[in-house]
Amino acid sequence: MVTYFTDTDCDVTREVAAKYNYKLISMPYTMGDKTIHPYEDFETFDDKAFYGTLRTLSKDQLPTTSAHGKEKYIEVFEPEFAAGNDVFYVHFSTAMSASFGFMNMAVEELKAKYPERKFYEIDTKGITIPSYNIVCEVGDMRAAGKTPEEILKWAETEVDKFATYFYANDLKFFRKSGRVGGLAALFGGAIGIRPIIYMSAQGKMESIGKEIGKEKAINRLVTYVEELGENIKDHRIVIGHCDCYDDALKIIAKLEEKFGKLDNIEVHPVNPTAGCHCGPSAIGICFHAKHR
Repeated sequence: MVTYFTDTDCDVTREVAAKYNYKLISMPYTMGDKTIHPYEDFETFDDKAFYGTLRTLSKDQLPTTSAHGKEKYIEVFEPEFAAGNDVFYVHFSTAMSASFGFMNMAVEELKAKYPERKFYEIDTKGITIPSYNIVCEVGDMRAAGKTPEEILKWAETEVDKFATYFYANDLKFFRKSGRVGGLAALFGGAIGIRPIIYMSAQGKMESIGKEIGKEKAINRLVTYVEELGENIKDHRIVIGHCDCYDDALKIIAKLEEKFGKLDNIEVHPVNPTAGCHCGPSAIGICFHAKHR
């Protein structure tokens, strides 16, 4: 048997994990003096309360995130190996966390102890909505009877076809996280500036421009779908928002003006661990594309 894992930084909730038969690894964040593990320390993510709290914080009070150590991955993977199961982990970008260096150490140790077992992985080269989209695609393939090897073959080309573009609303969160390349010139810029960011083929968040005002930023996201979209009606279009659901509805309306009725759009709140970095009122879209 093969046991599939994913993590909460992929915007996967317990309900989604159960639907697609994944075991869920919780990625923690720290708010004040309390470290919180999503879907272990709470059952349901209250995005309005979480992002509402973030809006009240000063730059010195912003939450932080941390990597898992080797011991965590041994804890979650070893019971599967010991039971005679292989492990397949669909996870967020290795370029965005030190966790995966520790994961590799754990896997090497476990493979030495259980040499007959296999470990498969897909690096989604993203976080939140592109990762969610790929997790669901893999879940659909499993349900259709695809083998791990067939899924890995699919991922070789398809992972890089899930394009993700978003904008940030409050730069202080990205300033603290340091997770986005090319943003330095925007710090201290005009009020209302919204950097446009995408997930690169290297699995990193990169700033590729800016817009003044929300309407222009939304229009730019829609333009990327128009210019890069490939077979978008055959794949999920996922909109992730940080407590700005009304803006998601505006994006949907603009997309349907361009493409007609779209029944394949899903709207989800961005998970709190990733939300610590992008901050409230950020919003983005993931779609199947010619390239990222």
